Amino acid sequence: MKRFSFIQIVSFVLASWTVPTDALTLDALLQKTIDKNPQIQKARCDLEGAMGRRLVFRAVALPNATIDAVGGDQGGHRAGEQPNQPFGFARGLFTQPLFNAAIPPSLRRGDVEILVAQQQLNVAVVEQLHAARTAFYTAIYNRSFKGVQAEQRRRLEQNIITQKDRYESGLAERGVYVAAEVQARELDPRILAAQRAYDGAVLKLAEAMGEDLGPKATLPKPEGELNYQPVDVDLNPEVAAALQRRADLKLARLLVRAANEDQRIIEAGYYPSLNAIVAGTYIPVSGVRRENTTSPRRSDVVISAEINGGGVLTWHVIDNGKVQGAVLKQRSAREINELELRKLEADLPRELSRLRNEFDAISSKHASLAPAASVAEENTATVQQNLAAGVVSQFEFRLAENAMLEIKSGLLTLAYQQNLARAEWDRATGRYFQFSDDTGQNVP
Repeated sequence: MKRFSFIQIVSFVLASWTVPTDALTLDALLQKTIDKNPQIQKARCDLEGAMGRRLVFRAVALPNATIDAVGGDQGGHRAGEQPNQPFGFARGLFTQPLFNAAIPPSLRRGDVEILVAQQQLNVAVVEQLHAARTAFYTAIYNRSFKGVQAEQRRRLEQNIITQKDRYESGLAERGVYVAAEVQARELDPRILAAQRAYDGAVLKLAEAMGEDLGPKATLPKPEGELNYQPVDVDLNPEVAAALQRRADLKLARLLVRAANEDQRIIEAGYYPSLNAIVAGTYIPVSGVRRENTTSPRRSDVVISAEINGGGVLTWHVIDNGKVQGAVLKQRSAREINELELRKLEADLPRELSRLRNEFDAISSKHASLAPAASVAEENTATVQQNLAAGVVSQFEFRLAENAMLEIKSGLLTLAYQQNLARAEWDRATGRYFQFSDDTGQNVP
């Protein structure tokens, strides 16, 4: 069984996190997912089962030996014999295939069975790590989004206090105070929605790690931040490397090989088979005679231990559609697997091209939105001071606050979308895990 020396996510590099020792980092999440995820554990058990199935495929080339033993007791009264006389004999048969057209494809099919199970394990690892990573990003995003909304609500609540004081002092109308309170309360549903989304993502994290989800379960607390980082990818080399590296493509190719070997095994029914046979009979006593024999020779009457050998040629000449029908059915399965493989290989360049365009679109949006963040904060601070002095209206303050909130939320959303796209890029290019001897650059 092929084991990973270490599993490493290769495209998510957050610089210098300072987190508590008991915090759930991305590395800790992925390691726990590898160790305890139920789907990965099931794939490991399937790999062990594939080793047993390989023995079944190889059995067609191995010798076959059987031993039959017969015993009993002969009763009755005869002159010069005991009333009860036990008897017994043993028969043995040894068969060794000499020529069988099914042997070579069966041996190859057994080897492919192990490779298929290994790639199924790899596919399960990629799928579960990707799901855990996506849930991790979603949890951090909704926690950060909730923090932005809560910070905005805190600023609006300070404005409520200011407008209340001005109203009680007779410097402002009641409508201004009510409008400030309504503006602050508008954020409550968005904060609650972010909290629900965070709780759902944390639950997915616990499921990915195989944690106990009973009444007393302690849900994980992911730590870290989502940061935007420039991404530059070269599409053509990535497509060529992904075609050779992706676990699902390797699995699809192995399934085509397995279906082809299965077809060859079935087609072996068209050819003759030759077996070497050694048979023997052992009788522990002498003087046992056959009854009702028609041979004139006395030696043919006496039964004794013997051994003989020879060969047996078997050829199923008339098919009656049994072999041909099975071949046609298996050929259909092989062609379906080939079509699925071609579809996956054809979809890969389009998928990577779409992700590259998504990177470019996110980069363009971030470039246009990032400079506006500092301007929006300065404008909001100025409008808030003027509102406290009664220079501007509540409507102008509301527009400034909403603009700053949309810019901050937009930047956070772009960072979230980029991290999701990078995770999808790693999945599409087969970079979700690497072996210790793989020192190539894996981060786009």
